[in-house]
Amino acid sequence: MKILMIAPEPFFEPRGTPFSEYFRIQALAALGHSVDLVTYPFGADRDIPGLRIFRCWRPPGIRTVKTGPSAAKLVLDFFLFCKAVGRLFRGKYDLIHTHEEGNIMGVVCQKMTGIPHLYDMHSSLVQQMDNFQFTRSRHIVKFFRVIEKLSLKNAVSVIVICRSLFEHAAGITDPAKLTQIENFMDDRPVPGDEGGQRRLRSEISPDGKKIVMYTGTLEPYQGIPLLLDSLDLLGGDFRLVLVGGTPAQVEALRLGLQARGLAERVSLLGQKPAGEIPCYLQAADVLVSPRTLGTNIPLKIYSYLASGVPVVATDLPTHTQTVTPDIAILAAATPEAFAAGIRLAAGAQGQKIAGQAGDFCRENYTPERYRKLVAAAVAKAVPPREDGAVPPSPPSRPENR
Repeated sequence: MKILMIAPEPFFEPRGTPFSEYFRIQALAALGHSVDLVTYPFGADRDIPGLRIFRCWRPPGIRTVKTGPSAAKLVLDFFLFCKAVGRLFRGKYDLIHTHEEGNIMGVVCQKMTGIPHLYDMHSSLVQQMDNFQFTRSRHIVKFFRVIEKLSLKNAVSVIVICRSLFEHAAGITDPAKLTQIENFMDDRPVPGDEGGQRRLRSEISPDGKKIVMYTGTLEPYQGIPLLLDSLDLLGGDFRLVLVGGTPAQVEALRLGLQARGLAERVSLLGQKPAGEIPCYLQAADVLVSPRTLGTNIPLKIYSYLASGVPVVATDLPTHTQTVTPDIAILAAATPEAFAAGIRLAAGAQGQKIAGQAGDFCRENYTPERYRKLVAAAVAKAVPPREDGAVPPSPPSRPENR
């Protein structure tokens, strides 16, 4: 099939939804489909067979887009929609595949053309308002709630990334339309240079302290304050290493650490290339996910579990819908409990659990299973004919000449 994909994010950048989009496109290409991706005017191109990237116009003054809702995204989404409509009337598509707030664009495009719409629901738009502290306006929240319901009811197929999102969507639309696909894919190479690992450890922790590592954004819902409070209780044997965050976030956190007297015990490394992240993960003694808000499972969890390093996560639905005590140490979201979990992970129990996590990932998180789930979601949108062919597209759209 020929698929028009609408992605209101910078593609490609090493963060949650763009990672998911990247692996969706890879799976679709492996299944024999071609994808025309309409996205923001930011990010790095990716060479995937069958992928063409079309970027919308960048208004003057907008040079980047932060994670989550923002005024800049509202402006860019207008031009993204215009670009998508332009593609619709230049190419003959069999499926419209949208991500995040691109869902409402998919509803409009489906109504205009009759092309089936697959909505890739990475999060609840309503919940994002709270997680990113975007607005407290009841009118704006109500608007996004209406948009979310409209999109779920009109899409012929919906992908959700975790059980909590499945339950949320199933309360609005027909559960038979839903396909749960956890974002467990990761094609970054596993480091094999033990000498390089030792050198990296010595750079990160020159005093030989045990390394507690967090990778990801520094948004409020990630629970960094909980992590710092836990560090206060751990004593001097541990060093906290934070990988990720924008330069402004890193600088603000640096000032906060100085005020708390923790600057010598915390290393702020900022953002690192995606290909280097496995090296950092395996240089750690303990990996932590202290998230305190939201119900979506963090994308980092899957890389953590596959790394062979013990994982400590908050004992909240954001983790427990997928993670069990057999494959990670789950701790209450209090400094005392989280610090105790880190101590436990740094010992023999942590190594046992890390081994079980690796076995679990090798059994359940395979590329074959991922492609099978993507194929199932696509088939719900465009069921193949008995002879295996794709049904003909609606004839009302002009073909590309």
